[in-house]
Amino acid sequence: MAESPSQTATYPPFDMVILGASGFTGKYVVREALKFLNAPSSPLRSLALAGRSPARLSSALEWAAQPGPPPSEIAILTADATDPESLGRLCSQTKVILNCVGPFRFYGEPVVAACVEIGCDYLDICGEPEFMERMEAKYHAKAVETGSLVISACGFDSIPAELGFTFNSRQWTEPAVVNRVEAYLSLESQKRIIGNFGTYESAVHGVANVDKLQELRRSRPRRSRPTIPGPPPHGPTIENQKKVGLWAVKLPSADPAVVRRTLSMLADNPQGIPGVREGLQQCEKRQAFWSTVKPAHFGLKIGSKSMLGFLRMITVGIFIGALGGTAIGRWLLLKFPSVFSLGWFKKKGPSEEEVRSASFKMWFIGQGYSNGELAMERNATPDTEIMTRVTGPEIGYLTTSIILVQCGLTLLSQRDNLPKGGTFPPGIVFGPTDLQERLQKNGISFDVISKISLPVE
Repeated sequence: MAESPSQTATYPPFDMVILGASGFTGKYVVREALKFLNAPSSPLRSLALAGRSPARLSSALEWAAQPGPPPSEIAILTADATDPESLGRLCSQTKVILNCVGPFRFYGEPVVAACVEIGCDYLDICGEPEFMERMEAKYHAKAVETGSLVISACGFDSIPAELGFTFNSRQWTEPAVVNRVEAYLSLESQKRIIGNFGTYESAVHGVANVDKLQELRRSRPRRSRPTIPGPPPHGPTIENQKKVGLWAVKLPSADPAVVRRTLSMLADNPQGIPGVREGLQQCEKRQAFWSTVKPAHFGLKIGSKSMLGFLRMITVGIFIGALGGTAIGRWLLLKFPSVFSLGWFKKKGPSEEEVRSASFKMWFIGQGYSNGELAMERNATPDTEIMTRVTGPEIGYLTTSIILVQCGLTLLSQRDNLPKGGTFPPGIVFGPTDLQERLQKNGISFDVISKISLPVE
């Protein structure tokens, strides 16, 4: 498979390029994308794989195509995240890049810069708030100008949180209003759970750069805050959540920050962001969708059914928090991930069998008021609870690949209905689309579990 010649950005030869396709996650993204290449009703008609090593890319393609031979029409392109010239050539050959090369704080910006300069669209699986917010600060205006959509967190971070929150919020029909939504994540497996090393690596560096994130936020204009009925919640950091059978602790993930960014943009744009060439019918659909979404306080906790598993989570969190702030501590954490994660993360990643046996459940417990007027009362206590749930396969490789590919397909098939360009969280862009329905057809379920009245003290 020879490298395809560069063509103009106006008529790129490829619908989609997967950058970092030979990595642990990248090869699963390739396998997922192959299901839709030239499939009936699929917008994906041409696909290329990109990375530093053509030999490794070819090997990843062969793995992803099993048990059959790899499709002959897929091109192998050489590109390096540290080589801006190669990235420029890459961006000129495609409509959208799916970036799987992390940690994004080290390797992501040159790819974003190239996409914004050329005007092609960019999706990634980043779960690093500092990177996402820094890209917004540096490239949003240019991306609007060139028509490049830059959307991070299009994997397990943070689509289940974004769409899960929205799904719960939309269950609150007038006159009911929601005040808070707390998400509880449970990772399950018939065997042992082995996490994505890239996630672990990003968490370690996230601890090291927490001051930079706070400095970035202080340097930028204050975001708009949505109006949320009722007083702010003051929940515990650690709890025994009996409703879902979990011992749970607050998870310092990107999800709450990403959801808050979407709600902030919605505060400034109550009807959402218009599509670049949307028609009247789509305009009405977008406005109707966002009219049913109600802002609320959002938090996320990770939990375990057993006290032993819960204590294990706490221990790993202490290790990362205590050691991640120093250079020698980070070296130890990254050199011996299996030791400091108590076996949850390994550099070589999980086996195929371990990936297939894993799954997740994410409960969303929304609490609010049966009537909005109740929220105006002094010391108002929620009297209504709605519980929803998102479930799916293993998060780091399977769910992330499903989500990223479906985001790419949604972008290809509905580009006229999406914003012209800019850097956005996924919820504000994909909320009014059929992304949730696409995910449900591909193994990620959204369900209403219960609607109950709460005792009022």
